[in-house]
Amino acid sequence: MISADTVQADGLQANFDQLLAANGIRMSAAQRRRLAWLSERLGRATVHQAGSVPGRDHGVIILVEPPSGPAAELLYRSLRADCAVVVPFGENPAFDFLKSKLTDFGTIGPSFDGPHEMWWGGLNWRPIAPAEGSRSDTALRVVSCYPRACGDDHVRALREKLAEFEIASDIVPIDTADGAQMRASEKSAFLLRMWQEHREPLLFIEADATLSEPPLLPSSLACDIALHKWNRWEMSARTLYLGRTPAAEALLRNWHHIATAYPAVWEGYLLDQAWSLTSSQMALDTAWLPRSYHAPAEDAGTPRHTTVVHNLPTDNCDLGPDAEFGVTVRAARRASRSGGRDAMIVIKSPAASNNAITVIMRDIATSDAREMAASIEAVTGAFAADCGGFGRLELALCPWQDDIRAAKSAAASANNRIIEIAPWQALPADLFRTVGQSRDAGSVLVMAGQRG
Repeated sequence: MISADTVQADGLQANFDQLLAANGIRMSAAQRRRLAWLSERLGRATVHQAGSVPGRDHGVIILVEPPSGPAAELLYRSLRADCAVVVPFGENPAFDFLKSKLTDFGTIGPSFDGPHEMWWGGLNWRPIAPAEGSRSDTALRVVSCYPRACGDDHVRALREKLAEFEIASDIVPIDTADGAQMRASEKSAFLLRMWQEHREPLLFIEADATLSEPPLLPSSLACDIALHKWNRWEMSARTLYLGRTPAAEALLRNWHHIATAYPAVWEGYLLDQAWSLTSSQMALDTAWLPRSYHAPAEDAGTPRHTTVVHNLPTDNCDLGPDAEFGVTVRAARRASRSGGRDAMIVIKSPAASNNAITVIMRDIATSDAREMAASIEAVTGAFAADCGGFGRLELALCPWQDDIRAAKSAAASANNRIIEIAPWQALPADLFRTVGQSRDAGSVLVMAGQRG
């Protein structure tokens, strides 16, 4: 027997498929699920028309063209508190200005069936957060670790609050190489052990933190991972949610691998790089937790809402020791997307080959959103149709010459073949086959042609 809820969900999915198809929008299954999740909570989804004002019955506004400065301001002022904005082409930096005016709720990475990053946000978290005083039916285990040298008093406040809220937990001391300091590789190794020992979603909270209320938001979002971006750009590992999904496990293993290889780099930047790598390879569903889940101690007792209160000041001393170290990713992370020097999407082919090809898409700052989206789909579609014997495609979006140079250098160091294109250029059907058969392995193929 088919339930009424199943029929309603199937009907809602069909409506979304029709809406997206009619507007030429490709989304992966994970991205469509998030769209349906938002619509169930906030109301009807609609594709925004330039210059128009969203109707009062529109709970989810899908934005396919980046608005100009005045248009972005008009749209921002017309939004209700209980609505969400969805950008299906979130990898495009032309949307960054509007994103900067809104609160980041989450992103879903690209995949073969939906080769774009989807961004979603709004004015504040309140309309989709669990009601105050509610209890979660979703199983959740809070885990934490601390250097054995710190002693049990280091975790007393967190233990007491977890017991008060009747939340299952594992808080254990670990042996650390640097005494009272814990490396990212040690924290990620602990999380891997917890992942293997338990079957619930995990919420890591730094051991010297405390709770003002039960941390219900992460497990209510049905996402792969949830974390906070400190100062809107640097990913923090002080509060980290991991859903029981293959994508969450992939991120955790990538973080541990990178942290082990670079023990001197601070954990936030290492987590950032693991996120970028994982998000390029699968539709990683990320939620960006609000400040209430990364509240400095000074926030407690003020009008500002707090859930997880961390033992850190409100300045930037929690950032890495070198303020310029993360400059290459800062602008992109403020807009919740991959940077120009990272691969936006990585696609593996059936070919039994270790050879990879990098496609660098230049001039994206002067291309419109539809043109750029169509070019991304053309590249991934051509690779799917004929990979030319390459085992992997890496597509990097480069708005500036510095990004192009960095992407070329990274590709060359990995012995990847390189193609440089612009969004308006037509691609031959046998592009990858032609490059794969070329003997000039060290050259960069620059697609010629002028904008039509």
